[in-house]
Amino acid sequence: MQNSSKSMTGLNWLLLAGVVGLAVLPLVITRNGAFEGADGAATEAIEAMRPDYQPWVNPVLEPASGELESLLFAVQAGLGAGVIGYVLGRYQGRSASARDEQH
Repeated sequence: MQNSSKSMTGLNWLLLAGVVGLAVLPLVITRNGAFEGADGAATEAIEAMRPDYQPWVNPVLEPASGELESLLFAVQAGLGAGVIGYVLGRYQGRSASARDEQH
């Protein structure tokens, strides 16, 4: 039982190192790269293909500044990550509880 716990801890550290590597590696490889969103790239592609294109839907809420837009995006991402973490933790707790009841 203790060896299993040690191997799980090692695996968790390995996974954490992999996640950090995936987050840092693109920043190191493309030091002077422009990190733009997909929305901007899509707008440029559409304007290049069809300069007379008119959008058929307007945004419901348009933030007053780019900083506010970034803040709303970060809040949305944080809430989404919180919901996903809660659901995964809940399922993990249920399966651990079921395992404990069997033994």
